[in-house]
Amino acid sequence: MAQAPLLQLSDISLTFGGEPVFSGLSLNVQPGDRVALVGRNGSGKSTLLKVMAGQVESDTGDRVVPSGTTVGYMEQDPDLSGFETLGEYAAEGLGPAEMYLVEAAGEGLGFDPDRPVATASGGERRRAALARLMARDPDVMLLDEPTNHLDISAIRWLEDELKRTRKAFVLISHDRRFLEELTRATLWIDRGAVRRQEQGFKGFEDWRDKIWAEEDSSRHKLDRKIKAEAKWAVEGISARRTRNQGRVRALKALRQDRAGMIRRQGTAAMELASAPVSGKKVIEAQDVAKSFGDKVIVSGFSLTVQRGDRVAFVGPNGTGKTTLIRMLMGEIPTDTGSIKLGTNLVPAVFDQSRAQLDPDMSLWENLVGDKDMRVSGKADQVLVRGEPKHVVGYLKEFLFDERQARAPVRSLSGGEKARLLLAKLMARESNLLVLDEPTNDLDVETLDLLQDMLAEYDGTVLIVSHDRDFLDRVATTTVAMEGDGRAIVYAGGWSDYQTQRAARTAAAAGSAPAGGAKSGKSAVARPAAKPAGLSFTEKHRLEELPQVLARLEAEIGKLEHLLADPDLFTREPVKFRKATEALTERQNKLAVSEEEWLELEEKAEQG
Repeated sequence: MAQAPLLQLSDISLTFGGEPVFSGLSLNVQPGDRVALVGRNGSGKSTLLKVMAGQVESDTGDRVVPSGTTVGYMEQDPDLSGFETLGEYAAEGLGPAEMYLVEAAGEGLGFDPDRPVATASGGERRRAALARLMARDPDVMLLDEPTNHLDISAIRWLEDELKRTRKAFVLISHDRRFLEELTRATLWIDRGAVRRQEQGFKGFEDWRDKIWAEEDSSRHKLDRKIKAEAKWAVEGISARRTRNQGRVRALKALRQDRAGMIRRQGTAAMELASAPVSGKKVIEAQDVAKSFGDKVIVSGFSLTVQRGDRVAFVGPNGTGKTTLIRMLMGEIPTDTGSIKLGTNLVPAVFDQSRAQLDPDMSLWENLVGDKDMRVSGKADQVLVRGEPKHVVGYLKEFLFDERQARAPVRSLSGGEKARLLLAKLMARESNLLVLDEPTNDLDVETLDLLQDMLAEYDGTVLIVSHDRDFLDRVATTTVAMEGDGRAIVYAGGWSDYQTQRAARTAAAAGSAPAGGAKSGKSAVARPAAKPAGLSFTEKHRLEELPQVLARLEAEIGKLEHLLADPDLFTREPVKFRKATEALTERQNKLAVSEEEWLELEEKAEQG
C-alpha cells in the first residue's frame, strides 16, 4: 500500500515582478525521500524551497502537509534577531534533556554556541541554523546550500548525519560529491517547469542532456516543417485558396507552437585573458612562520609555485588559509622566513565575501564604477580586457538581462552575485588568479565552464575551496593546513591528498619502535598523558565505521567485477571511465576510513 506524501504541492503558480516563476507546478515528498533540487542560478530553486516550507505563499494552488508532520527549513541567510547567542538560537524550543543534540551538532559543524549573534559571521550564522535544524530532526528537512561556509570535515560530518537519518530531505547544493553521496531522486527546475527522476544526482547530467537532445531534435523537425509549409504558402496558395484554408491555419498553429518553445538559458561567455607571461618561478616561500598572539598560522612552511601551477589550500575553518595566501601575495608580512614573488605578475582576486560588490548599487553601477573597468567619458561602456563594451552587452554574456542591469545587487541570488563578481574579474588581464571559495552558489553548468576555463588558463591559480570534486578536477598541488602551524604540501587534488596522507600516517605509525624503545629515526613522539576519551561525535562515528567499511568493500568488489570484463573499454568507454574513477574514489575512501577506525579504536582503548 502506497504511503501518503509528507508534503504535497498541487497546481502551484507564482509570479514575481510580473514574471512567472512557476505555473501549474505539482510535486510530492514521500517518506524516506532523498532529493536533489537542481537548476540554473535564478531559476527559482530557493523560491520553491520557501513555498515547500510555507514561507512564501503561491498565487494559486495548494500546499498540503498532513497533521502531525513537521517540516524544517534551513535558509541561506537565517534571521537571528531576538537572540543573544548562536546557542540560544540553535536551542530554541528544545528542553534541557535535548540540549545534547545542539552540542553534538555544534561539535560536528564547528560553531561556538557562546558566540554573540552581533559579532557572528555569515558562515557562523548558517552553521547555527544547520545545528538548529539537525537538533529538531523534523520529518522533512529542506536545506538551501547547507555546505556553503563549511569546511570539509564539517561537510563530511553533515554527509554522515544525513546518510544515517530516515527522515526525508530536499537539498540544494553546488557540491557535486555531496549530492552524489546523498541523493536518490532529482527535481530539476528548467524554465518554470519541474521534472522529477527517481535517480540521484549521479544520473542528472546524462538525463538532462538526453532531454535537451530530444528538444533540439523536435525543434529542428518543427523548423523544417514550418519552412516547407511557408514555401508552399508563398508559391501555391493563390490557386488553391478556398480548398487549403485549413492548411494555412495549420501553418499558423505551427508558428505559434514554435514561438511557445522557451529557449534554454545558455552558458555564460566566461573567458580569461592572460596578461604578459610571468616569470617561471611565481612564488618562493622559505621556512615561513606566522602567529597572531597564541594562534600559530604556519611554522617552518616552504613552498615553490611555478608558472601554470594550480595550488589548492584546504583545512578546517579558522586555520588561516586566506591569511597564508595573503602572505604569499605579499599583503601580510611574515614573522620569520622569506617570501619572494616572481617577475611580471598581474594578479586578479575573487573574494568570497563579495566585498567588491556594493549591494545597494545596481549591476550597471558596480561595473562602470570600477576604476579598472571605467571608460573615460562613457557612462554606458566598460573596459573588457582592453576593449570598450556596452554595459548591457557585457552583462548579457554572463546571463543577465537588460532589466536586471538596473536592479540592485542585493536582489540577486547567491549564484548571480558570484557570476557578477566573475564578470568583474574576467574583464581584466591577469597571469595570477586568487580564487577564495569561487564555487559557492554557482550552478552545475557554470561550475563546469569555470573548470574548463581554468584548465585552459595560461597563468597560475591559488584556490581556497571546500568543494572536493572541484579540487580533484582543478588542483595540481594541495596545501593541507592541519592546525597548530602545520601546513603540508601534497601532489594532486583532494583525493590524492587523502591517499598520500593515509600512507604517510601509516608509514609514521609503522616506524615507531615497539615497546617504547628509543630510536634515532622517525620515531613518533607520544604524549606523556593519556589522551582524553572519545567525544560524543567520535563515539557515533566509531559505531558507524564498520558498516561504512563493509559498504565500501562491497562496492569495490562490484566495480572490480565490472572492470574485469576485457571488452568493456572498447564497448562502453564512458562506462569504463566512470567505473575506473569510482573504483579509485572508493579505494581512497576505504584507506581513509580504515585509518580513521584504527585511530578511534586506539583512542577508545586508551581513554
